[in-house]
Amino acid sequence: MKTTVLLVDAAVLGSTGAALLLGPRTLRAPASAPAPAPAPPPPPGAAAARPASHRPVFHRPAFLRPEVLLAAVTALIYLNQLLCSVYLLRVHGGDAGYVTRYLPPGWFAEPTGNPAVRALAAHLPVPGLFAPTVLRVQAFLELPFVLLAYATVLHRLSPALLRRVLGSPAVVWTATASYTLVFAAVEWALRNPWTVQDVTIRVLSALCTAPLLLRTARRAPGAERRPGTLGLLRFAAELWAVGTLVMVVYDTALLYNLRHLPGRWPEAALALTVLAATAYGRRRPAAPTAVDPGTAAPTAVDPGTAAPTAVGPGTAALTVLLHRTLVLFLPPALAVRYGLGYAHPRLAAAAALLVALAALADRRIRAAALSLVPACALGLAAAHLALHLRHDTYPESGLLRAMVALPAAAALLLALTDRPARVAPA
Repeated sequence: MKTTVLLVDAAVLGSTGAALLLGPRTLRAPASAPAPAPAPPPPPGAAAARPASHRPVFHRPAFLRPEVLLAAVTALIYLNQLLCSVYLLRVHGGDAGYVTRYLPPGWFAEPTGNPAVRALAAHLPVPGLFAPTVLRVQAFLELPFVLLAYATVLHRLSPALLRRVLGSPAVVWTATASYTLVFAAVEWALRNPWTVQDVTIRVLSALCTAPLLLRTARRAPGAERRPGTLGLLRFAAELWAVGTLVMVVYDTALLYNLRHLPGRWPEAALALTVLAATAYGRRRPAAPTAVDPGTAAPTAVDPGTAAPTAVGPGTAALTVLLHRTLVLFLPPALAVRYGLGYAHPRLAAAAALLVALAALADRRIRAAALSLVPACALGLAAAHLALHLRHDTYPESGLLRAMVALPAAAALLLALTDRPARVAPA
């Protein structure tokens, strides 16, 4: 355990320092433009008159949304769980005791008694080949799953923010290194005959995940998105939905508890419905974010409307605070979470507080302090209530409720109190 504590502490210190160094630079850097769309084709006559060798060829790199990649990784995780259940049934008679003796309680509730699983097991050729489905495949898929979930949150808040953050090699490689170090530390704390293989696989996963994130982020189309009140509430709902799906996948798949899935699918279905509904709402025509000429304040456009509405300074500052928080917390998020449990909680709490203070260090936030401070105070109170609303099997469930309650409550109060000061036209 001493080695685990040292590794997690090192991850907390290193990732927090990197976040404080890289985060402000990333936020100041302009978001790179996405790949341009192909030029419209020339008139038929002009195209025919020009020799084929002189015709321009336009290529637009394909863009896969982080949501699509996250869904693909999730599907692979569940496929691995199904094959793991079949392997345990065929090779070990459905008994996972040879693994669980190395693990804490709460792992390997596999549906080995399910008729469909038994039917598949009866027809599985060479079942011994599926031994890597136990621990090792999961070791490869966990990192892309977690970081693609984070990328999905960034993309839902603003595609330009996704390009700016995960299009930065320094940020991406720092985050993958930090998360991999923490995962390796946890592997070492749960030492078993497969630990060396798992750590090696996690390093390989990091080497594959970072280029995938960079490639995905740099091709993300879409302008900077500065939402108003409705947009902030929609983002809070999306944050809840992504977080809920992550929690369901962890409980039912990454901890090898596929037998829990029947009890968790209703909340997963609700989360998917929320994500689908909000994505559909954004596809409706909307003008880009603009600036109100009478106030110089950012404006937001609700989907389906043509006229922008001015956003008050507090609401605009809350959006800035969300952007800064998501960027600065990306590298140390996992290290801080495990630091609160595995290592020295005070060190992890101090790191989180330092990052939070850095997120507040922006002139736009200071300028809107009069309206933003009461809203954030209400948000913190709502987060505290949400955190302690009920006892949770996993502490991350309470943290998710708090993370959603804070911006939602703050946005609602600002909707009542925050008004842009219009200047009368000359």
